[in-house]
Amino acid sequence: MKAVILLAGLGTRLRPHTYSKPKPLVPVAGKPVLGHILDSLAGLDIEETIFIVGYLGAQIEKYVSEYYPKMRARYVEQTEMRGQAHAIRLAKEFIDQPVLIIFGDTIWETDFTRLAQVQHDGLIYVKEVSDPRRFGVALLKDGLVTKFVEKPATPISNLAVVGVYYFRDWQGLMRAIDDLITRDIQTKGEYFLADAMQLMLEAGAQLEVETIPVWEDCGTREAILQTNRYLLKRHGTHAPWFEGTVLIPPVSISSSARVKNSIIGPFVSISEDAVIENSILRDCIISEGVHIENRVLEWSLLGKDARVRGAFQRLNVGDSSEIDSSGRELNDH
Repeated sequence: MKAVILLAGLGTRLRPHTYSKPKPLVPVAGKPVLGHILDSLAGLDIEETIFIVGYLGAQIEKYVSEYYPKMRARYVEQTEMRGQAHAIRLAKEFIDQPVLIIFGDTIWETDFTRLAQVQHDGLIYVKEVSDPRRFGVALLKDGLVTKFVEKPATPISNLAVVGVYYFRDWQGLMRAIDDLITRDIQTKGEYFLADAMQLMLEAGAQLEVETIPVWEDCGTREAILQTNRYLLKRHGTHAPWFEGTVLIPPVSISSSARVKNSIIGPFVSISEDAVIENSILRDCIISEGVHIENRVLEWSLLGKDARVRGAFQRLNVGDSSEIDSSGRELNDH
């Protein structure tokens, strides 16, 4: 089979980090989001992986060639942000067999051996969620999808579509996408894959579902920090010894990072060549080349080569006093 990974989005919800770096290359738990996705595909018989890239796409190509040199990769550029189905159509001439389609802004865990058991036209991966109104959902009957609904106002299904799809009938998928664009069926100005799949269903396609246990979003600062928490919990601590430093697991620290006289953790990821001195970090993702000195940081995401310096305070505080460095206004007593 072939794999198509959609990576062309601008990542506006992760700015300012995505002004200079594609969203899939933002680090989480020791490696970029894209690295976690590609690692999850290890062992699958994928003839070719097609990366749909856009803004700063050359960085994607450089990363894949450096860290996955044996991967047979092809890059297709989406210059206009016209939606997921439009992106897949750009790779139409290269899709000539069953295809696995993956959105590049989420991390999930599943057993892909299920693919060998697909008997119908495709397999849609879903996750049970408590509030389906935030997601596209699938309605089922007898184990097959009957309808796709984007962000339903009423809870008609709790099975959110997670952005991983396998199409055994790749010709049917491409016909549906062609039909979608020819008929100009758009949602919020874009051609959505969910709308193309709905056309497949209306044409008689039968799509199975597989419920996955883990689905973590990487689309916002808050979400990617939460995903960092999950992955560190799952994979544990990976860090060298540092002088005068206390590590509170789980953390992931590159061997090329330098940390001195600090308290790191829990839930901190520190990338290559970062320098941390006299600081306290908790729930942070620190990108490569960052320099932090004399700071206390929590729930923070620092981009490549950022510099953050501060100064610890000396206080002489009397009875019934209140000190607040959060920037919030204090009420008089």
